[in-house]
Amino acid sequence: MGSIIKTALVIIKLVIPFYILADVLIYFHVLEHISFLFKPFTFILGFDDKLALSLAAGLLFNIYAGIAFAAPLNLSPYEWTALGLFMGIAHALPVENAIMKKLGISVWYSTILRISVATLAVYIFKLFNFHLNDAVVSKNIEVSHYNSFFDMLLHSVYNASILALKIIVLISVIIIFMDFIKAKFFKDKNISSHFSIVTGLILGITYGAGILIKEKEKLSKKDILFIGTFLMICHSVIEDTALFAIFGASIWILISIRLILAIIISFLVVKLYNKSNF
Repeated sequence: MGSIIKTALVIIKLVIPFYILADVLIYFHVLEHISFLFKPFTFILGFDDKLALSLAAGLLFNIYAGIAFAAPLNLSPYEWTALGLFMGIAHALPVENAIMKKLGISVWYSTILRISVATLAVYIFKLFNFHLNDAVVSKNIEVSHYNSFFDMLLHSVYNASILALKIIVLISVIIIFMDFIKAKFFKDKNISSHFSIVTGLILGITYGAGILIKEKEKLSKKDILFIGTFLMICHSVIEDTALFAIFGASIWILISIRLILAIIISFLVVKLYNKSNF
């Protein structure tokens, strides 16, 4: 029970403040004033300059915000797939990097890894010149509008609290189940790493890392580095992929490129780590 409470407190401290901050910045249209800083990304990735605002929202906040600003641009399925590859890997950097920092993975490493691998994923996609149906799929996800700042703040606190509660409940269930499995079948083995990878792969970094935070003392730095690297590249493959598939993005491309890159780069990072410790 103590480990569940400790994990819950970490999640509350990380999720709720960043969620509210994101809503405040969006409410005051801060993104519109700083989106020009993200135009180098659109140039490097070969995206239209109009996507700078979408990239800013995705990188700083979450995929939903990124999609909300991209939806009115009438992108083709090819463009949605490229955007989905980048944003699926590199999104919500402040909050998710803070979670990784709790595991001992530096913010600089997390940021550089996710942005560079996200860029690489887009280039691999374009290099192989996959043929997709380029008919524009018209959908729309709107950014919420509020009557006043106080109204927005109330909704933000409520939504942030509900999200944190959902994460805590789910992670608590997984931890209890994991402890039961360990006590029943794996008394002398640590299976936290396996649960964290599966959970993160399906549900996301916050859920996967939540399990690791509980038992990080029992894992080696190498194990945490491998799992953290893997999850930062390939996580929440069901929900994230489904969001972009709504707009015509290729499901198999989004999943396969991220999964392959996660496996290869995680193993390479661990090899470099082993060499540096000789």
